[in-house]
Amino acid sequence: MNFGISDADVVMISIPAGLDPDLLRSFVLVAEGGSVTRAAARVGRTQSAVSMQMRRLEEALGQPLLLRGPKGLSPTPHGVWLLDRARRLLAMHDEIVTNFRSPEISGHVRLGCPDDYALLWLPPILARFAEAHPAAEVEVVCLPSTALLHCFDKGELDLTLFSAGNEAPGVQAETLWRGPLRWVGPAARPMHLVRPLPLVLCHTGCTWRVAATNALGKAGMPWRMAYSSASQTGTHAVVLAGLGVTVGLSVALPAGLRLLSPEDGMPDLPELEIALLQHPGAAAAALADHIRAGFGEQSGFSARAA
Repeated sequence: MNFGISDADVVMISIPAGLDPDLLRSFVLVAEGGSVTRAAARVGRTQSAVSMQMRRLEEALGQPLLLRGPKGLSPTPHGVWLLDRARRLLAMHDEIVTNFRSPEISGHVRLGCPDDYALLWLPPILARFAEAHPAAEVEVVCLPSTALLHCFDKGELDLTLFSAGNEAPGVQAETLWRGPLRWVGPAARPMHLVRPLPLVLCHTGCTWRVAATNALGKAGMPWRMAYSSASQTGTHAVVLAGLGVTVGLSVALPAGLRLLSPEDGMPDLPELEIALLQHPGAAAAALADHIRAGFGEQSGFSARAA
């Protein structure tokens, strides 16, 4: 989709030689978060400095890139075109810098990741980390977010991915991805029409479970907890058996499952954030850099592309 941008327009917004990656990084953060203030906090600059960066970028490219709306700033069609390419360019830029500046990494690094995300994001990240640091050994621990955060607090993990909202108040984590939760049901049976709605979700307190039950409560839709599982594999197995509905991301669904929508009578769900925490250490820092680059490259999985 080119959003009506002609070849002439593409030429006009081609990235000039020498364009500062910091401008693109700030633009990506503003476009994703809809706020100059939030972007400024992420890059450690003042709000006025980031606003100046956006003006410089628009002047350099000759096109407006951001528009202010009722929900904050959003990219123009030219901004959408640039956003995708800026993410990929920054991922490559960060990978190059990391590979040349990082010291030789060896030893054991322990990475936590909910199984909901492991197959979707980790394979290319781990492959590139292994290529850059062949002497390092990575241990991947797949548990629910609350369990991973507990392990991280006890020092049993060097870094962990988790669903934001599970962390304790005051914990400052780095957001890597933001996208929508979606209802998921069996393709062969209309379980979303059953009342009370049979839910297949994780443990009490899971942010996905809270989001689902809150949405149903606001919509006045009766529900019951039919099955629970500590892993997405478990919830998918139950839904594939035609025994209920669950929630998940809008990508990489197993055959036999389908996304449910408001047209199916399902209420909207909030956005999900995937966040990162890391302890100090060369191996953890190096792996975190590869994780950031990997999420930047795979940003096509985000809400704005789903």
